[in-house]
Amino acid sequence: MPTRILPAVGDADAVRSVTTLLSQLPDAEPVAPVVDSTQLIDTLARLAAESVDELPEVVIVHERIGPVPALELIREVALRFPAVGVILVTSDASPGLFQAAMDYGARGLVALPLSYEELASRVQAVAQWSVGVRRHLGAGGDVFTGVGGTVVTVSGAKGGAGTTLTAIQLALAAQASGRSTALVDMDLQTGDVASYLDVQFRRSVVDLAAITDISPRVLADAVFRHDTGLALLLAPAEGERGEDVTDRAARQIVSALRSRYEVVVIDCGAQLGGAGAAAVEMADRALLITTPDVVAVRGAKRAVRMWDRLQIRKAEETTVVVNRHSRATEIQPPLIQKITGTAVAATVVPANFKELQSVVDAGRIHELENKSSVKQALWGLAGELGLVKAPDAASKGGRGAGGFRRRRES
Repeated sequence: MPTRILPAVGDADAVRSVTTLLSQLPDAEPVAPVVDSTQLIDTLARLAAESVDELPEVVIVHERIGPVPALELIREVALRFPAVGVILVTSDASPGLFQAAMDYGARGLVALPLSYEELASRVQAVAQWSVGVRRHLGAGGDVFTGVGGTVVTVSGAKGGAGTTLTAIQLALAAQASGRSTALVDMDLQTGDVASYLDVQFRRSVVDLAAITDISPRVLADAVFRHDTGLALLLAPAEGERGEDVTDRAARQIVSALRSRYEVVVIDCGAQLGGAGAAAVEMADRALLITTPDVVAVRGAKRAVRMWDRLQIRKAEETTVVVNRHSRATEIQPPLIQKITGTAVAATVVPANFKELQSVVDAGRIHELENKSSVKQALWGLAGELGLVKAPDAASKGGRGAGGFRRRRES
């Protein structure tokens, strides 16, 4: 059986060198190379969605791959696709880097400049390991978790656009439909998820920032299990501690959550920091919340352009959600789509703060009535995004799922 090898190499000269050698390996079936980290994860996710057997046995990651650093990329591949063996190609073959690569989940390291013998030996060993893992996992039934959970980030075009309310209701809708769901407050300095849900908890996302290997037990100690069933990972009570959550730490945290929950909703707030940028880059769906006014729409356009300049997210990969919508406003969703160059969600959220005021003031946003037009819209948005199970399955979820069902049937 041929060994499928997927090179992830950003440098054009390195691509030619790697693909030439791979084509000479016995029983090798090189796949068309990918040029950056985003393309690699997208390719693997697409293949895994078809079947685990469609995944390549070996992925070769070049040290200059970007925008995600090579070691961080290896960790994400190892967490999301545990039956894929990863080889790091690097000019630094020191024992320190070798140990670091193994700690991050690599199965081998090959030094530059490449030699046929060393590459062939490593590929053969890693391919055998991958085949063995698949055989073992295949006998275990449900052990393999595939591509992991769906990650959705919710960012604001400006402060007060409704980011936290949207994130909470999306998470509640997913949880009520029967999906295990985590809600993360990545608005590290001004996060209000705890206030909206009347939660007091001493641990926060900062407690995971310095941990290099986030085990299930460590993760469980850091999250708070809410009465609704949501797993909450909160922002620190002291805003200045948010600086401890680097982009590297954020990648590890999101990867750990993705491997444990079916849906992960992340409130990124309206200010972009390194941690929030990493979350948006890793997300399966990135939402940008705006209100239908000139200032907010300009903010949305500014955010989309900044994400593109920083290579975090392309405009066409971003979904704008219109909050506080009214038919009387001059700025309607089609115009927002034209201005921002993004996709715009078909579901709009109506302007009806009177429905929200009592539960917001009480810190009980999860008790918002099912008949609320705002809740119905947000749970409808969750359905549009594919975060909930089919309506017939959601009907077994009790009172919480009822609000979503009515929205879908209306």
